[in-house]
Amino acid sequence: MTAIDARLDRSPVEPPAIRVAGAAVTRLAVRQIRRGGLIVIALAAGISALVAATYASTVGDALDAAALSALAENPAIRTLFGQPVALDDPGGFTVWRTGTIVCVLAGVWGLLTATRITRGEEDSGRWDLLAAGRIPVRSIVARHAAVLTGTLLVAGLATAGSLSAVGTAPAGALLHGVGIALVGGYFAAVGTLTAQLFPTRAAATGAAVGLLGVGLLLRMVGDGIDALAWLRWLSPFGLVALAQPYAANRILPLVVLAVVVVGLLGAALLVAGRRDVRGGWLATPTGRPPRLRLLRSVPGFATRRLVRPLTGWAVGMGAYYLLIGLLAVSMTAFLADNPRFADLAAQAGFAHLGSVEGYAAAMFNLLAIPAGIFAATRIAATAADETTRRLTLVYAQPVTRTRLLATEVAVTAGGTLLLVGVAGLTTWAGAATVDAPLGPGAALAGAMNVLPIAALCLGAAVLALGWLPRMVALVGALPGAGGFLLQVIVDSTDAPAWVGRLSPFAHLAPVPQLPPDWRATTVMLVVAIALAGLGTFGYQRRDLRG
Repeated sequence: MTAIDARLDRSPVEPPAIRVAGAAVTRLAVRQIRRGGLIVIALAAGISALVAATYASTVGDALDAAALSALAENPAIRTLFGQPVALDDPGGFTVWRTGTIVCVLAGVWGLLTATRITRGEEDSGRWDLLAAGRIPVRSIVARHAAVLTGTLLVAGLATAGSLSAVGTAPAGALLHGVGIALVGGYFAAVGTLTAQLFPTRAAATGAAVGLLGVGLLLRMVGDGIDALAWLRWLSPFGLVALAQPYAANRILPLVVLAVVVVGLLGAALLVAGRRDVRGGWLATPTGRPPRLRLLRSVPGFATRRLVRPLTGWAVGMGAYYLLIGLLAVSMTAFLADNPRFADLAAQAGFAHLGSVEGYAAAMFNLLAIPAGIFAATRIAATAADETTRRLTLVYAQPVTRTRLLATEVAVTAGGTLLLVGVAGLTTWAGAATVDAPLGPGAALAGAMNVLPIAALCLGAAVLALGWLPRMVALVGALPGAGGFLLQVIVDSTDAPAWVGRLSPFAHLAPVPQLPPDWRATTVMLVVAIALAGLGTFGYQRRDLRG
């Protein structure tokens, strides 16, 4: 028998060898998400425990029966912050105060990580040898999804443990923790599924983020309009709210959500086993006519890459801020009649809600988060395109890296400006519909007031592109999302005043109620330019990735 015949007659790989290879894939998944996972676990558990532990000193006896009844009956409060339940309990108040924030944190991290460690790794070619080995693609995806959902489960259980440790009811704490884990698992499953459906990481991430926005809007509409309360059953955020931890402690909504998560994961694995490596079910047709618009110059090419994501972001943010404008009269009237809730809102980072202009200023402060994340994700898209070699021919042209990066930054800044302008105009349109005293100039001024924080996010993203190209989105989001979380924590606890000043939100004036703080604006813009310059220096000196 020849050596070739011997190889052909050899029996299939033994199961122990497959198990060893599978364990190596699992360890790879753990290594890819361990840092981000530890951060999410610490934030989810830490924020919840801090708010519950300081309940007595920050809220005290301000919430009597009449106040709670007025709060529950106001549709604007329910729309923006969710249905208030068990606010006279430290655990219930924590769920209402931080539940949506922590769920969004877990969901965003889950979907971004899912697309990064699956479609992102596959696009970059790092799965080529892995997929050619003993483990099929379906098993590779399954192990990565299992590690990710397990990490989110740990985050939920850590939150439950921290709430129990500070004295809240164990049943409510466990229900809330499981809800956080299921919301995170839901969007991790969505990210895993879109990563199998779409041929690029950017498209998969965009689709998953769009579903997250739809889920939030469904929850808001369902909470705010009694006739449409059934919409909450269609949203993971609504299902978690229906569980009512520390009050009714309902299990059925979480069971429904768990079934949906399992179904999404099953669909993702089914699709993963029926596609080509580096392929997707929704791949772009290869026989379409060439599209040459905006390909004659570097700025045109950067603009072309921006148009589609900018459109999606503008639609989502425009819808949200239109709703903010429509609620202006209802919210300000309620807070004017209930000043104790205005004080609580100020502790949550939403000060000056007693007037329409103050309400608009507080809501526009939130605009800094999506605007900054948009800017960071566009620079992260540049890093991803560099890794996947989609920009190789562009880099081969007689154009310097500095010019390419400067053009990308300028176009991203213009897109962020346009996005903020859309939010301002839609807020004015909503306010005008309900005859709220908010002019278009005041609305635009309030929206533009957050641009310095968006600029910090853009500068931080460029810094990461030059020195930490694998962490562009995370580093870029820190001034916006991280700064807001820091402000909420400081406002909810007895932290030293200097800690609060570390957040850029502490230096934003409530525009349009008051004039802008030009000194703080100038300082933040100078810092943003310095960060971008340092990042450009690093980008010039490092090798291209790929």
